[in-house]
Amino acid sequence: MDNSDIKILSRLLNNCRESDRQIGKYLGISGGSVRARIRKMEDLKIIENFTIKVDPPVLGLGVLYIVVSGQNIQEILEQIRLVGKPCFIVTCIGGVTVCGIVAKGNLEEKIELANKLMKGVRVLSIFESENPEYDSNLTKTDLEILEQLMKDPRQKIESLSKKTNFSTKTVARCIEKLNQTEGIQFTLTYNPTKIKGFIPHAILTWIEGDIKETLKILEKKFSDSFLQIPFIAKNQIVLFMFSKDIYDMDELTQKVRNIEYVKTADLFIPKKMKFLHDWLESAITELKNSPTLHLLYQTN
Repeated sequence: MDNSDIKILSRLLNNCRESDRQIGKYLGISGGSVRARIRKMEDLKIIENFTIKVDPPVLGLGVLYIVVSGQNIQEILEQIRLVGKPCFIVTCIGGVTVCGIVAKGNLEEKIELANKLMKGVRVLSIFESENPEYDSNLTKTDLEILEQLMKDPRQKIESLSKKTNFSTKTVARCIEKLNQTEGIQFTLTYNPTKIKGFIPHAILTWIEGDIKETLKILEKKFSDSFLQIPFIAKNQIVLFMFSKDIYDMDELTQKVRNIEYVKTADLFIPKKMKFLHDWLESAITELKNSPTLHLLYQTN
């Protein structure tokens, strides 16, 4: 892969509905060249599939993040099935696995339950996502279209219109709304082991101080190395980055550690990632069948 490939991958990770022409305009190349590069990455299995990522609080649900070491992922999922449904799983070099678990009810109680269930597991960290107070304002029409986009987030407006019996105008308006809704992202899953010439990695930071101000500093200093937009969970910021080699990666991590308010910065190198949509399908079905659409985030 060259710089154009990694930039295209980055654009698609942040919004896979962005057109080839738009990406090409940003990079200074033709839309046809962008299309050819995307096909190449699909043929090489770098891009595995296009998908949609929905933060559970958008639909009124809580989410826990569990980081464990040296454990079979199936055993982990078996042990936490009483806590909630998984929404993503990322396995990393060094035997570390990161899971996102969708949970209803009091999250502090869910964390206690998870700790009890996982006594035989080396748990590195369990933490909840702070209530982001999403103002999604989604309607049942939005949910109907979201359900279709789960199958193929890049499908054309005309195709969605035929499948949902909504007008193209309604579909276009809905997609624009979903695109602008914080916590909903049209993205993709990729295979880090297939990428040659770059190393994707994540830096998990613990922040002591103003998290929003810290995020601004991190974006200003490191945005050129961002593979995806950063993710915030309570007093943590996760930076998704890419480096040309291990030395560049180590230098980036050290620079992040030296930023004001950054207490710690841990490096994770992913091997495989997966988004799971069972929880999303169930949540959408439940909301569509409810007499009123109520998406207020609940913690107890």
